[in-house]
Amino acid sequence: MGSHNLAAMDAVSTAPVDTRETRLRIEGMTCASCSGRVEKALRKLPGVSSAAVNLATERATVLAAPDVSVAMLEAAVEKAGYTAARIADGPTHTAEAPVPWWPVALSVLLSLPLVLPMLLATFGVHAMVDGWVQLALATPVQFWLGARFFRAGYRALRAGTGNMDLLVALGTTAAYGLSLYRLLVPAADGVSHLYFEASAAVISLVLLGKWLEGRAKREAADAIRALNALRPVRARIRRDGVEREVPIEQVAVGDAVVVRPGERVPVDGTVVEGRSHVDEALITGEGLPVAKAAGARVTGGSINAEGALVIDTSAIGTETTLARIIRMVESAQAAKAPIQRIVDRVSAVFVPVVLGIAAITLAGWLVAGGGWERAIVNAVAVLVIACPCALGLATPTAIIAGTGVAAAHGILIKDAEALERAQSITTVAFDKTGTLTEGRPVVVDVQVAPGQAVDDVLRWAAALQSRSAHPLARAVLEKARAADGVVPAVTGARALPGRGVEGEVGGDRYALGGSRLMEELGVDAGALAAPAAALADAGRTVSWLVRFERAGPRLCGLLAFGDAVRPTARAAVEALQRMGIAALMLSGDNVGSARAVGREVGIADVRAPILPAEKAAVLQALRADGRLVAMVGDGINDAPALAAADVGIAMSSGTDVAMAAAGITLMRADPLAVVDAIDLSRRTVAKIRQNLGWAFAYNVLGIPLAALGLLSPVIAGAAMALSSVSVVANALLLRRWRPAKQRVDSRSPALHAIDGADSLRTRST
Repeated sequence: MGSHNLAAMDAVSTAPVDTRETRLRIEGMTCASCSGRVEKALRKLPGVSSAAVNLATERATVLAAPDVSVAMLEAAVEKAGYTAARIADGPTHTAEAPVPWWPVALSVLLSLPLVLPMLLATFGVHAMVDGWVQLALATPVQFWLGARFFRAGYRALRAGTGNMDLLVALGTTAAYGLSLYRLLVPAADGVSHLYFEASAAVISLVLLGKWLEGRAKREAADAIRALNALRPVRARIRRDGVEREVPIEQVAVGDAVVVRPGERVPVDGTVVEGRSHVDEALITGEGLPVAKAAGARVTGGSINAEGALVIDTSAIGTETTLARIIRMVESAQAAKAPIQRIVDRVSAVFVPVVLGIAAITLAGWLVAGGGWERAIVNAVAVLVIACPCALGLATPTAIIAGTGVAAAHGILIKDAEALERAQSITTVAFDKTGTLTEGRPVVVDVQVAPGQAVDDVLRWAAALQSRSAHPLARAVLEKARAADGVVPAVTGARALPGRGVEGEVGGDRYALGGSRLMEELGVDAGALAAPAAALADAGRTVSWLVRFERAGPRLCGLLAFGDAVRPTARAAVEALQRMGIAALMLSGDNVGSARAVGREVGIADVRAPILPAEKAAVLQALRADGRLVAMVGDGINDAPALAAADVGIAMSSGTDVAMAAAGITLMRADPLAVVDAIDLSRRTVAKIRQNLGWAFAYNVLGIPLAALGLLSPVIAGAAMALSSVSVVANALLLRRWRPAKQRVDSRSPALHAIDGADSLRTRST
């Protein structure tokens, strides 16, 4: 697998040609209202076609006309009450400094003497701290450690909106102010209840929640950091016979890079000297080292095992496979899932509604005769408990965790929409060659028409295929070169989509293709009909060679190909069936070969031979029938079907075109990875729904309880902090997910046979 296989990974948006993408880091956001406000401010700018802001990653992705400068975008964000800075193009080193712990620790230490007497009072122990001491402890917490809430709340007010910081600032200030008033103006009976513990405890709990939340978000983004850590900073190059170590930036395409045993491969390229095994687990998810020898492609970031290798560099820097993977994962993590639109609509009006509820609570308790003190305390509880942090974090944290763990196991998800759609898939359509089979066919038989020679047929066929990268073409070339090593030149070669190839060899025009081409040309198989039928029944792929003569097309011979079924293909089909997902096969190969593979892997619905456009039509018909369809393929001919499916899934062993059309790319050529992608999608969307359910339920239940006086501000603050932390922690459970190969399932003997894959490789097809 080389970097050329991932060239299409940058096509992660459908932006018009006259727009450019700018990524910004946004500072100062604390809740869903904040991210919604930044989005709105950016979208208002003339020339901006779209803007998406992710609260969890604190990033904005903006598509705008070329004349919209970064300075204009930053100014719009600043006007909304936040700060922005451009993120450089290419993969970023996600190594944000951790949230400092000392403000949290200091705030808790200052708040404990205020909160402990309240807790001890429930056990009949009265140890109230003097009011002036309470003031001395609460003031630094309120105005120094809690200054961030006042600054952010002020920026929101200046922008004419509200956010979580404003709610916390208003609530704690009200509690602090009431306590200060009671301290300075004692009640007539000389007994004044102070609420310094409420203001200090709420700020401490919110700071603690933000610290825990920050740690959890960093853990969720570990996938990006792990991938960035794979990028070597130095390389050993050989120039003019001399080896020297240089910074990776000085390596150029075409350089010979020497990789010693135990070192990380610094570039993408092709092995030109040496033999070894390379560990590609962190890139492809494949646990076993892969054998490498001269001619094998290697990927930057993988680890060389026991032998020294010399690599001809084909890609460096931002063009390497690893760099493209990082960009793709970053784009997916920054994107919004369609389900997030519900949150965006709610958060747009959330803070104003909460302020209104707090005002109604205050007025209601006053009218009911509860007094100013009780009214203010309950209004404060409403303001504190209603923080929309959990709503804003519910979706993006799950997406970050889900796409991160997917990338760690070789599953690259282009965007959040593909992730969300995949969980609803009801039907999976597989291509055959290169997807269910190894995609490395070999010529197993050559039959010639009367008067023709086997070597001639092989040479003519090889000449026609000499400019093609198709697996069958490589098989013909290998067979011809092994026979006599001579491949004639071809002129005017052109592909016949879904049928074959034609061109001129030695002054004669030839065509090589399948049975559909024979039918179109009206060529009679004659004496080769019987052996061709026997080969097709045995699951062989048959190609016919025809020469165009004055009297008409004349059959020269046929070539039969065999291709081994992938070891995990049957296990993948079985797993899909247990998940309630139907499987079918769409193949351009002959019906006999396709059905033979179908029998071996357990697919009864086999449609062959079928053209690329017909594959797309089949998928569209299935979708019209109410099914949600995924297409799995690897070739150029699969691109229309991949684009026509609800979710396109491309094997990275295939072509750039296939991966450009797909929403999910599998870095290892393993049908079982299709099961993994769908399973992980289902689990991620389930986490999103759990998080949103918790966040909505928390506010729906918490706000009325606070308004009715059933929750103190301290309990409200604790609940608010707990809600955000629990949402992020729930999303982090996705990191425990493991691929199907590592999950034991007693119902599937095929799954247990994966490691002993020879038992599944029963015959070549």
